Amino acid sequence: MKHEGRVTKRVVVFFGLVASGKSFIARAWAEKHGFPSCNTDVVRKHLAGMESCEPRAQGIAEGIYSPAFTRLTYDALLSFAEKALDDVAVPCVVLDGSYQARAERERLLMRLERRARVVFVMCSCREEIIKTRLAKRAQDPAAVSDGNWKIYLHQKEVFEYPEELLICQFRRLDTEKAVSLLLQRLDNILQDEEESGGCR
Repeated sequence: MKHEGRVTKRVVVFFGLVASGKSFIARAWAEKHGFPSCNTDVVRKHLAGMESCEPRAQGIAEGIYSPAFTRLTYDALLSFAEKALDDVAVPCVVLDGSYQARAERERLLMRLERRARVVFVMCSCREEIIKTRLAKRAQDPAAVSDGNWKIYLHQKEVFEYPEELLICQFRRLDTEKAVSLLLQRLDNILQDEEESGGCR
């Protein structure tokens, strides 16, 4: 949708390292506003014919976490976003994944930025919080993510900081605060982005 020559819809991408809080916040924010959302962990297992909470212990970049399967997963998120943006009643779409590679972020922008303002929200927290969250997740039978400490260390090593993004395309969020405060913080920073008209 365009208004006076500019797009008025928005895609908000929550990204960052494993256990950074991105999925929890993405889901809570999407539910608060009634926005459609899509998560890589859920999509990946759906494509593999698995239940979302079914664990799959595999080596890094193997099986459903191989580069080829990861490509299918991220393409599915793009297709989800495009279909949701076709709905005139949908003002915003939420995507949730690590998006640790610059090429993956650029691919998303290439596909979507003509149809919506794209904002990447990088979630982060202290490493001791990461450890605590991973330990708690390991005991949760309803957990969707297969992320663990080994995967966190690998992501930390290969993560490409989003230097390619424009200021208007990038926000940071410290996820250690209470969820109510985080949701309000998100509303504030994204409202500022909306009022500024996004990138020009």
